[in-house]
Amino acid sequence: MESGPEAFAGVAFALFGAGLLVWTGACARSGAPVAEGVSRPVAAVTALLAGVLFLITGAWLLVAL
Repeated sequence: MESGPEAFAGVAFALFGAGLLVWTGACARSGAPVAEGVSRPVAAVTALLAGVLFLITGAWLLVAL
C-alpha cells in the first residue's frame, strides 16, 4: 500500500519536469523570456537544470516502486 503515494509523487515530478522542459524550449525558440526580471541565459539554464532534476527524481521514484 505504500507504493501509491510514491507512484503519485513520481508521476507528478515527471510531468512537472517534462512540462518545464517543454516550456523552456518553447520560450527559447520563440525568443520570449523564460522568467521575468532575469537574464535569458541564466533563466534558461536554471529552468533546464530544474526540469532535468525533476525528471530524474520522478523516474527514480517510479523505478524504486
